[in-house]
Amino acid sequence: MNKLHELGLCEAARRIRDGELSAAELTRAYLTRCSRLEPRIEAWEHLDAEGALDRAEALDAVRRQGGPVGPLHGIVLGIKDIIHIAGMPTTMGSPIYAGQVAAESAPVVQALVAAGAVMPGKTVTTEFAYYTPRKTRNPWNTAHTPGGSSMGSAAAVAAGMACAALGTQTNGSVIRPAAYCGVVGFKPGHGAIDTRGMLVFAPTFDTVGVFARSAADAAALAATIVGPQCGVTAEITSLRHPPRLAAVRSPVWNAADAAQQKMLASNVAALRQAGPSVDEAELPGLFAQAHDIHRCIMAYEGAMNLGPVQRQHRDRISERLNEFLDEGAAIAEDRYREALRLRKRLQQEFAHFFGDYDAVITPPASGEAPATLAETGNPAFCSIWTLLGVPAVTIPVGLGARGLPLGMQIVAGAGREDVVLAVADYCETILPFAGWPE
Repeated sequence: MNKLHELGLCEAARRIRDGELSAAELTRAYLTRCSRLEPRIEAWEHLDAEGALDRAEALDAVRRQGGPVGPLHGIVLGIKDIIHIAGMPTTMGSPIYAGQVAAESAPVVQALVAAGAVMPGKTVTTEFAYYTPRKTRNPWNTAHTPGGSSMGSAAAVAAGMACAALGTQTNGSVIRPAAYCGVVGFKPGHGAIDTRGMLVFAPTFDTVGVFARSAADAAALAATIVGPQCGVTAEITSLRHPPRLAAVRSPVWNAADAAQQKMLASNVAALRQAGPSVDEAELPGLFAQAHDIHRCIMAYEGAMNLGPVQRQHRDRISERLNEFLDEGAAIAEDRYREALRLRKRLQQEFAHFFGDYDAVITPPASGEAPATLAETGNPAFCSIWTLLGVPAVTIPVGLGARGLPLGMQIVAGAGREDVVLAVADYCETILPFAGWPE
């Protein structure tokens, strides 16, 4: 029981499927972790331990009676608190929605229920999934941010309070917290996963992603919720050859600290020694505009979607979010349309740049998680890939000078979710990481 929380998703699912482990045993192990660590880490916005055990015991009864065993039968998952679960609160990280209980689950949650998952509750999000942080702390050092906006999901998985979790990304909200907390974060391409039944911030970018402890676990979870057009399978198909990689210094490269730059150089050297070809490359000059384009679209759409809430509850919204929504409201429609046009051009430029590469490798963040709880860190190393709508994975690859995780981000071309996960799985064998030592 003491070590069940260390099982990866795939291994736990196999043991339950083979009758070596019950859903109730696994759920109790995670709830025990929650009771011990939650007061320190505060990853959960809402936690229903009794309901989770009832669900697990019901799943065990189905199995004993010869009923269907889904691919996530008994697997304990955290769900970011902007995604509706029927009967649970959805607070959006804001006092405006305190006590609001969802009447219907989001389609992505319905898919997880059908797959047999146990969802004990909702994980903490920043205010409306923007930058203003809330209570969650980084398990590696509780004086440091876990990142945002999917802060609770990343921290819960890192601390062994959930086997895996769902988050969302509109800028860097899956990749960055995963990197800060030393777990795997997978953001599929835009549109790969249904986003109905959750907060709408910027529909051009809003994407559901997953947190897990390995690329294989991320794939197994994602396979249950992606749409039919997405090529993610529950088991990663191994690459037929060592991957062909491009190590990219994006326009924000100078924002990476020395340790993160050194880590990427070390990763490149280790990969080259193991077999993959790694070319060092820079994106075409047009990408210097990418961050401004992303901000324009995100601000404009954010103002369109959250404007009604802001007008009614401005005094209950943080100054930071009010300023961003005001910025978006001031953007002319012509400028927004031009930004969308430039986004399309950048997508075409990236497809040409990508050429014969299997994936790009690049930093997921500027370095270790900052030593603050008042900020969630810089998302700039994710913005370009979110703008393009391409799949990305971050894997933990080492520790920085302060003993907190550093990651490596792996990006593939549009529609190549299967490839980016396969490359991540391959890179994990060359760049192993032990996880949070508690």
